[in-house]
Amino acid sequence: MKIHRMKQLAMASVAALAACAAGPAPVPAPKPEAVKPAAAPIAPPTAAVTPAAAPAAIAQTLKGPAPIDEASLDRSVNPCDDFYRFSCGGWMKNTPIPADRADWDSSFSPIAERNEALIRQFVEEFANGKGDTDNPFAAKVGDFYAACMDEEKAETVSLAALNGELKKIDAIKTGKELASYLAASHLKGSDALFGFGSDQDLHDATLMIGEADQGGIGLPDRDFYLKDDQGRKGVREAYQAYIVDMLALLGEKPAQAKADAATTMKIETELAKASQDRVARRDPDATYHRIERKGLIELAPAFDWSGYFTGLGAPEVTAINVVAPDFFKAGLNPLLGTKKDEKAKLAALKPYLRWHALSAAAGLMGKKFVDRRFAFTSKITGVKQLLPRWKRCVAITNGSLSEAVGRSYVSRAFGAQAKPMALEMVQRIEAAFEANLATLGWMDEATKTSAKEKLHKIANKIGYADHWRDYSSIAIDRSSLLQNTQNAAVFESKRQLAKIGKPLDRSEHQMPPQLVNAQYNPAMNDMTFPAAILQPPFFSADAMAQANFGGIGMVVGHELTHGFDDEGRKFDGDGNRHDWWTAPAGDAYNAKAACISKQYSGYLAVDDVHLNGDLTVGENIADNGGLKLAYAAFKNLRKDQTPITFAGFTEDQQFFLGFSQTWCSSQRPDMARLQAQTDQHSTPQWRVNGMVSNQPAFQAAFQCKPGSKMAPVDRCEVW
Repeated sequence: MKIHRMKQLAMASVAALAACAAGPAPVPAPKPEAVKPAAAPIAPPTAAVTPAAAPAAIAQTLKGPAPIDEASLDRSVNPCDDFYRFSCGGWMKNTPIPADRADWDSSFSPIAERNEALIRQFVEEFANGKGDTDNPFAAKVGDFYAACMDEEKAETVSLAALNGELKKIDAIKTGKELASYLAASHLKGSDALFGFGSDQDLHDATLMIGEADQGGIGLPDRDFYLKDDQGRKGVREAYQAYIVDMLALLGEKPAQAKADAATTMKIETELAKASQDRVARRDPDATYHRIERKGLIELAPAFDWSGYFTGLGAPEVTAINVVAPDFFKAGLNPLLGTKKDEKAKLAALKPYLRWHALSAAAGLMGKKFVDRRFAFTSKITGVKQLLPRWKRCVAITNGSLSEAVGRSYVSRAFGAQAKPMALEMVQRIEAAFEANLATLGWMDEATKTSAKEKLHKIANKIGYADHWRDYSSIAIDRSSLLQNTQNAAVFESKRQLAKIGKPLDRSEHQMPPQLVNAQYNPAMNDMTFPAAILQPPFFSADAMAQANFGGIGMVVGHELTHGFDDEGRKFDGDGNRHDWWTAPAGDAYNAKAACISKQYSGYLAVDDVHLNGDLTVGENIADNGGLKLAYAAFKNLRKDQTPITFAGFTEDQQFFLGFSQTWCSSQRPDMARLQAQTDQHSTPQWRVNGMVSNQPAFQAAFQCKPGSKMAPVDRCEVW
């Protein structure tokens, strides 16, 4: 099941490319749609929507941090013409993008940088032999980090581990051996040819089943293989040259490297042609085809599925959702051929398999591989400089042993006061949603009743898990970074596969506490707010209410609205795909969603590249609804209290400015183009201006005249 996330670069391919540009990254786990992120159980969550009494710390005071940053403003801009520039113009002028980043913002980036420095401090302590009484896996974390920092061994031992993998590919002589190799490769995090993992059954959310999905391409999206517009052809050509150079670094002769690169591109193009596009993959009905093991075999009979499942350690698996049936029928099966031409087909596949093994390992290898990898990915993201090695190693360690790192992070970074205050804010915003529900003229009472039932069932997971994952079985030493990373990937893959056929654990956390992010999961009907996002500038126990509600309050409202966006609304309170809408209410909703889609399709992301309103519609609905809910909850809290002005701004103006200033951002043009082409989130300026232009409360706060850019006569509103 696809999971909605708040961060604007949350799409897997964009995040992966940004990490590539920064340097080595962990060997990726199977696609998010196939294998879910790491998680751990927590205490039973609350489902209440009645706000608790406000803690004393939430009372208005000027003793805490300022509700807005005056230096970030550009007062030469009329807020009713361009609120984003008015709020963030000073920040953008005075905050250059670091050379080693594709973009930089005022909230996610500095929090992540602080976390990075903190994690570096304690993982280096662990690497030097200092333990952690609260963390039995501190030594494993230290050994993993130390292996990463040993660049000489990356040149030797990790290269030897890769060569061992390549020998296994060269030794493949039969379809059975191919299936066995792919199973082992997929466990290590590869998605060569396709992906397989576990997920909830769309129509029985209590059950975990297998899931087979498309995969096997190296560029960010299928359209990079199929279209020549908006720079895609140039990226495609650069990718093929990258493959040639990397194979040459591995020792292939120039002519052979060119031939193998051409073969790889041909195979990846065929897989791309058979793949679903990103808009289609937003539709849960388009990605659910529970045709079981028998149906999967019928789609791609040329593949040895029995041998593959045995290699995964799941020989008896039968309950399977095939996300994209056409991919297996028209993409995978023709590449394998028949028994008669098996030898020729396998020979053609080997260059492709060698490339995917090398590509997965490249960032974990020696300098020549890392540098060439960066040279390619920087063409896509625009990053100018490779991250320092310690930053890359923090990221790799963090990604591979997320909860082992997370438990030490929590003990050092998460105050006891934050969790109850955040829960109180969530409850206030849930209450605002319920109050707003009663005012919707376009929704009939039957549908409102069902929406309220779903709202009351939402589970809230805040901060961190009560129980941590056990990493005892993972072998980690200081010899090979590549081997350590693959061992961690195998552990996580097997943990996910072991869920198949078992009841759902609804207490599972799906984000580690050190991740600066948040999410709503429609199949779980829960919201997760990790510890890392519950800090300034999003949230502070000492901040004024308008700052907290404009910051983390909007994040909470955003995730809550995801439960009722164009995709989330198709799931009921138990997480099942269930149409609980009456036909008139559903039609009215679709018309309102179409308005949002059309609005955002008119926005330019960069140069001549527009946002894709159909791709971003869910996130845009969540943005607009989230801001409205956060404002309503803030006003309800402050309704009987004396308002406080700051820097000449009213409390309402401070709320909207505080919200906008958490989204101040600068992007390299290449990254903005990539985001517009592949991400479900709109680019930063439209996450602000698009939202406020639909908010009457903003227009009243800044006295915008009807017809001005931030107060259009025709505006869009869903929730």
